[in-house]
Order: sequence, then structure tokens, then C-alpha cells
Amino acid sequence: MTTYKEIFGKPIKVLTGDPAPTPITYTVTVANPGSGNVYYIDGVQTPTLELYEGNTYNFDYSAATGHPFRFATAADAAGSTEYTTGVSVDSNITTIVVASGAPNLFYYCTNHNGMGGRALTPASPSEYEGQIWYNETTGSFRSVVASSAFSSGATMGTGRYNFAGWAGSAPADTATCFGGMTAAPAISNLTEEFNGSGWAAGGNTNTSRRQGAGFGIQTAAVKTAGYDGSSPSNDNTSEEYNGTAWTTGNNVNPQRQGHAGAGTLTAGVIFGGTDGTLLNKTEEYDGTNFSNVNTMNTARTNLSGAGSQTTSIAFGGATPPVSNAAEVYDGTNWTTAANMNTARNGMGSFGDSNSAVGTGGTTGSNSTATETWDGTSWTTSPASLGTARVFYGDTGSGSSTAGIVAGGYTTATVGLTEEYNFTANTITAAAFSSGNTINTARRYMRGFGIKTAGVICGGYVTSPSAKTEEFNGTTYSESSDLGTGRYSLAACGIESAGLAFGGLNTTPSTRGETEEYNGSSWSEQNNLNTPRGELGGAGTQTAGLAFGGSTPPSVTGATEEYDGSSWTTNPNSLNTARKGEIGGAGTQTAAVAFSGATPPNTGATEEYDGSSWTASNAMLNARSQTTPSQNGTQSAVFSMGGSPTAGIGTFVENYDGTSWSTKPALSTGRRLAGGFATTTDAVIAGGYTTTNVNITEEFTGETTALNYKNISSS
Repeated sequence: MTTYKEIFGKPIKVLTGDPAPTPITYTVTVANPGSGNVYYIDGVQTPTLELYEGNTYNFDYSAATGHPFRFATAADAAGSTEYTTGVSVDSNITTIVVASGAPNLFYYCTNHNGMGGRALTPASPSEYEGQIWYNETTGSFRSVVASSAFSSGATMGTGRYNFAGWAGSAPADTATCFGGMTAAPAISNLTEEFNGSGWAAGGNTNTSRRQGAGFGIQTAAVKTAGYDGSSPSNDNTSEEYNGTAWTTGNNVNPQRQGHAGAGTLTAGVIFGGTDGTLLNKTEEYDGTNFSNVNTMNTARTNLSGAGSQTTSIAFGGATPPVSNAAEVYDGTNWTTAANMNTARNGMGSFGDSNSAVGTGGTTGSNSTATETWDGTSWTTSPASLGTARVFYGDTGSGSSTAGIVAGGYTTATVGLTEEYNFTANTITAAAFSSGNTINTARRYMRGFGIKTAGVICGGYVTSPSAKTEEFNGTTYSESSDLGTGRYSLAACGIESAGLAFGGLNTTPSTRGETEEYNGSSWSEQNNLNTPRGELGGAGTQTAGLAFGGSTPPSVTGATEEYDGSSWTTNPNSLNTARKGEIGGAGTQTAAVAFSGATPPNTGATEEYDGSSWTASNAMLNARSQTTPSQNGTQSAVFSMGGSPTAGIGTFVENYDGTSWSTKPALSTGRRLAGGFATTTDAVIAGGYTTTNVNITEEFTGETTALNYKNISSS
């Protein structure tokens, strides 16, 4: 380890497993968030994917029956054919090996519009500082990298550069740009507004100007000074925008062009530029008047800026020649900061004084280069502009993790829009945290689904319950009741296609009823062959698995398979017959059963291959009445809480397909709770402490889908 630390000169975090297995596999599900079915990728609704060139990605859509997952170069494949380069499909798994130079893609359903999202395909970026990981199990090194990229957005209505100013929000949800040059020497008074996806015309400025500066947001913006092209002198006027129209404000002092600005409608600042002589003058705006304050250290024009009135950064520009100087304003004084790596002017910029982005501009020739500021130094980013260009004038808006630039000049005026997104992939700490309460405190219920779209059903309040509640990632809402109220049942599936079966009631005590859930209501299906309670379950609505349970006065290991209509008994039972709310996860042909009571409590773990059960390593803590992550896999599942030999458990264990390990404990020990989860995230709701409870806890595991590159150990 010492040798490697000396080679890399960076901190190394030691892991027992690989944080990002290759190929990277995503689970694709489908749910209706309220406006029609959409894809969920590892439980996240239509995320923007980042698929790095040279990497292999598997998209398992086995749980998304009827929704084939594919790629195209346009949303929903409109105007394009299916993208097939490096793509293969086998048994409901779409695999893509991202080709060098692959275009940005969209993922979509071949049967239904409106379900998919974007898939960016950036080149493998350079190593992200300070993140090196050593897998002591395999002896390999990994480097976590930053995922950052520009992607094409909607084109402006009128291409232009030399803007009179920009204003916008962070991140780049809304922006407005105004003035500029359409084609030399034509100077514009046009205003255009960006809504996060497209541009629309806004109210025109009262005067046509170029190379001014702006600040504020889309509905409360300020335009300052600039040049009208008709006289040798620059302008000193200002205008304010209310989202509809511009009104004339008080003058700046001195008149100038090529300056930069930052701040809000009532607290703005402008700096630099030229009035025929290079300026270092700074002015603050209080919503009414401009006043001169302390000057910059370096006079320059066509510079870039970001931040607020009390904390801003100025960088680049022309002195001449082009400059790489940066300095930071604290609301009183300017302080020289570390220089940019590449001197240039006319950049697009966004962010704040501690985290900024500068992109494009000219060094003598137009550039695509992007640099990021972290409050201390500049780093050349792997995220280059798609089109080299110079902007001039105050250009760009957003935060350092989500920004936008538009327009500019290549060899002609353009209206191109590019959106910037940055994510630093890091290993996050795994922990449980409090969530919103369920509506009805109860125990003995079961759940199915994922962290952002889950269902809990049944249970025991003061009598057997038929209650069903849906979780949307934030809150629980009542849904249709089960046809048969019961407790100690089993369940599997997803929110829009769930299955509940078995359980206990009072008349008779053991139940065989099977019900299917369609996202809003339950329907009766054929019963289990062996009525039972306290059983385990796994699989999907159309390929379910039931195993073990109580058939008073006996305990059973019986296994049954459901085909979407009826149950078939497998002659091969569990090796260890058991009851006690058996834990289960996986599919009908690759399941895992664990915990329960024989009695006494057991930690016995068994794997099912679609035919028979095989014993695996036992849990660390024998227990019954645990809460499983039902949508885990045979090789990745949680067991939360339960009844150990004595008391009520807070412990959480994770199974990796071979053995169990301890995970962060619950805040509130409990047993007989409901829950649902993926392989990395989980929810546990309700249950029993010394009484029925309605408290919920949510688990966020370590990040597993990291993009990384190999590091040589030689």
C-alpha cells in the first residue's frame, strides 16, 4: 500500500469490494407517476444517463414487460432510426458498448411514446482529483471520475453574439438574453427567454446595444451600458426587465462596453470593460442607483464574471493581449486569485465566486475549452463545448453543475445552445434516515416496489387489515383495500404490477387468497394450493414464488410458483421448513430465502434456481419477523430489523450472493414491518416496537453505478 501511495501521491480508500463492477448493470422498471407510464432506471424516474465511451452497460428490463428498452438519436426515435452501434439484446437485457465518438442518445420504448429520457455519451474524462479506491479483495485499483458534459439544446430564435447581457437562475432552468449582434454591423434589441427546454421571444429592449452586461433573473433583470455602433462613444444607460417589458433606469458611470456583471435586480455589480481606455472600475447597483466602489486589480475588457454583489469572480478578458487573470470580489475589495490555465476572452460563464465555469472564447482562434474554478484553483474540464466559438458580452447562466450558453460567433453568427451538467461521482455514506409516516400504524404487513414507487398492504391494527398505501418517494397515500383483510402475508412485484398472497385471518386462520394489484385496485386470482401465513415471497406479478410458512399446527417448507393465473406446487421444498415472516428476494428462477423460525429463530439462507433449493451461508444474527428488500436480487438483498433471540432488532444485514455482512443499523428497532427496496436503497415502514408504529426509515446505500477507469498498479 505504501508503494502505491508514493506512486499516485493521493489518498487511497480501502474497500472490501469493487464499488463499480464491470459491466455496469441497471435495472429498468416502469411506473406511472401520474401522467402515464415512464421508465425508472435503478428506481430513478427517467434520469439523464451518462454512458462513457468504451464502457459496457446492461439495461435489464425484465420487470418492464411490454416495454422494450432501446436507443435512438432522437426522443422516442422521432425522425431517426434505432441506434444499434455496439447494441445487442438478449433475454430482456439491452447491452451497449459505447463506441468512440458515439452521439448523445435517447432511450425509449419501442411500443409507447413519452417513456424515455436522455443518454449522454461523453468521452472518458481525466481522473477526478483525490478519488482513488483500492479493492483489497481483488487487489485492483479504481479511480472515480467526474462526469461532466455539454449537450445540445434548443436553438435560439435569432442567432447572435456580442450580447448586451444575460440573466438567469441557478441551475439553468430559466434565462433571458438581450441585445447583441446578429450580423455585423447589425445591432439588436431582441430579448429571448429560455424555459429549460426552448427559447421564446420576450419584450424588446428600448435601445439596441452590444457588449453590455446584465444580471438578475428572467423576470427581474438589469441591462447595463454597451455600444450602439453609431457613435464613437459607449453607452451609459440601464434598463430593467419585469419579464414582459423593459423600463429605463439610471445611468452607469462611466459609460462602457465589454464589461461583466453579477447579482440581482436590487443588488448588482458591474466591473471592467472599456470606454476607449481599459477599465478596472467597479459599480454597485442598489435597485435604483449605480455607485463607484473599489477598483479591480487588472483593467480589461471582454472579461467574464459570476457570483453576486458581495461575492463575485472576474476572469479572462483582453488587456490586450488576452488574459488569464482572475480575481475575487468580497463586496468591498478585489483580491488576486489563481490564474486560469488558458488565457482568453469572450467566454461564456456561470456559477459563483467559489464554484464557476468558463467555456469557449478566443485565444486568437475560437476555443471549445472549459475550465472550472473551485474557490482555490482552475482545472481544465474534460467537458468541451461541442462547437468552438466566441461569445463576447455578458453570456451564460446557471450554477457550476448545471449551466447554459447560447449564440456566439464561429465564422458566422450562430444560435446554438449548449447545456452543461456536472456530477462528481463519489462513494456516499450508507445510512438510514427518518421518512414520512404511514397513515395507519400497524404490523405484520408486507410491501413491494422500489424506493420511489412502493406499496405496503395488509397487516394488523387491532384486527386483520386490508389497508393499502402507496409511497411516491416522499409521502404515503391511501389506495384501494385488499379484497381480503389479512396479516403475515407475502408480496412481490412493482407498484403498477404487484402480487399479494397467503396470510392469516381469523376465519379461517390461514389464507390462500392471491390478489393482483394494477397500481390502483386489487383483483382476486386463484388461491395458493397450500393456504398459509408467515410465508416468504419473491418474483413478479406474473412469475411469483411462495415458500415456507405456517399451516397450524405445522411449519412448512412448501414451494409454489405462480404464472399469472394459477399456482403450481414444486416437489422440492425448502431444506429448512420455517415460518415467522420469512425473508425473500429475487426472481422465480433466482431467489433467496432467509431468516424465520423453525422454531426457534433461524438465520438459514437458501438459494432457489427455479427447480430446487441449495443451502448458503447463514445470517450473522438468527432472527424472525425481519423486513426484506423485496426487489433485491439473489446476490444483493437487505434484511432489516426483526426478532432476534431476545428483544427487537435494529441490525441490518446485506447478502452478496455468498455471505452476509453488517450494514448501518436502524434508528428505531422493530419487527413485523413492511418494506420495499432495490439492491442499494430501501424503505422500512411501520411495524412493532412495544406497540404498533407508523414511523418510516429510508436507506441510501453506497453509490454503485460509478464511472471510473482502471489505474495501473505498476
